[in-house]
Amino acid sequence: MSHIKINRDHRLTMDRAREIVDALATQLTDRYECHARWQDDSLYFERSGIAGQIDVEPGMVRISARLGFLLAPLKYRLEQEIHRYLDEGFGES
Repeated sequence: MSHIKINRDHRLTMDRAREIVDALATQLTDRYECHARWQDDSLYFERSGIAGQIDVEPGMVRISARLGFLLAPLKYRLEQEIHRYLDEGFGES
């Protein structure tokens, strides 16, 4: 099993950071047919072959995902997409 772990600093309010992550969740559910749900300040997402969470904290967003065997070859591409989205939403690191 392959893992993706990304931490991104931000200077936004918690509400604004959560809005950006919520928009990412919408993209995940639309594009990859994921199921996503909020629990407190963590967004959990899953579908066949991938499961993970996005934690929104003051000054930090943490993304953790586990890729199944079939999606492991796409790890680099998925990481690049996540970084691009975070750059757009939170500013380049």
